[in-house]
Amino acid sequence: MAEIAIELTGIDKRFGDVHANRNVSLTIYQGSIHGIIGENGAGKSTLMSILYGYYQADSGHIQVRQQPVHIRNSHDAIRLGIGMVHQHFMLVDNFSVLENIVLGAEGGFTLKSGLDAARIHLKQLNQDYGLEVDPDAIVGQLGVGLQQRVEILKALYRGAEVLILDEPTAVLTPQEADHLFRILRALRDQGKTVVIITHKLREVIDVTDRVTVMRAGEVVGNVMTADVDKEDLADLMVGRKVNLQVEKSTRTPGEVLLDVRHVSLKDKRGVELLKDINLQVRAGEIVGIAGVSGNGQSELLEVLAGMLPASEGEMLFKGEDLFRLKGHRPKPSILREKGVAHIPEDRSREGLVKTFSVFENSILGYHHDRDIQKGWLYNRTALIEKAKRFIQQFDIRPTNPLLRAGQLSGGNQQKVVLAREIDSNPDVLLVGQPTRGVDIGAIELIHKQLVKLRDEGKAILLVSVELDEILALSDRILVMAGGRITGEVPAHEATATGLGCLMGGVQS
Repeated sequence: MAEIAIELTGIDKRFGDVHANRNVSLTIYQGSIHGIIGENGAGKSTLMSILYGYYQADSGHIQVRQQPVHIRNSHDAIRLGIGMVHQHFMLVDNFSVLENIVLGAEGGFTLKSGLDAARIHLKQLNQDYGLEVDPDAIVGQLGVGLQQRVEILKALYRGAEVLILDEPTAVLTPQEADHLFRILRALRDQGKTVVIITHKLREVIDVTDRVTVMRAGEVVGNVMTADVDKEDLADLMVGRKVNLQVEKSTRTPGEVLLDVRHVSLKDKRGVELLKDINLQVRAGEIVGIAGVSGNGQSELLEVLAGMLPASEGEMLFKGEDLFRLKGHRPKPSILREKGVAHIPEDRSREGLVKTFSVFENSILGYHHDRDIQKGWLYNRTALIEKAKRFIQQFDIRPTNPLLRAGQLSGGNQQKVVLAREIDSNPDVLLVGQPTRGVDIGAIELIHKQLVKLRDEGKAILLVSVELDEILALSDRILVMAGGRITGEVPAHEATATGLGCLMGGVQS
């Protein structure tokens, strides 16, 4: 029987009226990879934040290597051999790898002596775990996969025996994710303990030894990974039967509704963010754009939605040129009037006003519609009824339309944005990261809605870093790397490996 690395007993945590953790008990064994999964608001991140010292539990006990401990902050956690790699990396871009790793733990009488000692230690860590990172490389010039390895090295350099990773593959290509899993297995094989917080069931099945499933702040399952499959885990997470397969019939696309020609974009420094983008989206099809985050997909959506002016190019909607030549952009309000809707990538900054109520957010961008006006004023009753309809159709929780949007979970905020844009009955829908941070039950609903629109003859341009989502929903797949389209593949011919090569900039 393996020794116990971490034991949490009766952990309880409230944030006001929100009961985030409810009497949670969890055992993590030394030399294992342990997955923690659950829907939005299930309490998994709160639990790991308590273990790493970000939060203090209201009640309960923590043992590390079978010794009772009190973890007041992250310094206590690090001293106890617990490290954490966050989803958003905490690195200094213009420092070298070596400088980032020793930052805050320089050691030595002088900085040089500390760096020299760290270089020797780092070389050994690279060899032991196959991390393959150049200590003299500038971090800002590294890809996200290598930056993540720097974060892992930071934790190991500080003596981590237990390594917590929060959504570790969110920004990686399939090949980078596979390499990460090899590193995690090497860490496990040498006695380290790895804890992964993730919503990607395939990864849980592929890389973990044990899985803890949380729902509504409670542990609802502790299982050996070998004893379950994705469907079992999904059902445990949601508390009902979940269909993980996107049901989508074959369709013949209709006329071209969106025609993007030679679109380029330069920033204020003259750096080219988009390079001669050409694409078409037809009625009754979903065109997916795959790529690692930061390769121009966000900028492309913002140009097409009228949020950024293109430097060059044109966009035709039903044959009508909506912008031409550099420095011009169509107003988002005009796009909406013509039938182009936009679900932005960042719902918090671009899709919602979180201090506004749900019913007020339900008309953002559509506030000139006559059916919600009463003379010079808005018809409050009509607004609330509209929001109630959205709540029912999209299963938005809580069901109170008077609540501020900021009081909803991220997944329910996303449903508000989706309901508003889909309700406008657009001919073209621009969709950015529709299920980012969304739990598996909401993912199922969102995917059904997008397929329903496609079957009604709408043209959908989908941007997602989730390769499984692109493969499941798309009829055609475009891949972007370095601001260019590096390939186009019919969905039925696409493979994760082939798309991963294109995502890495390898031309088809």
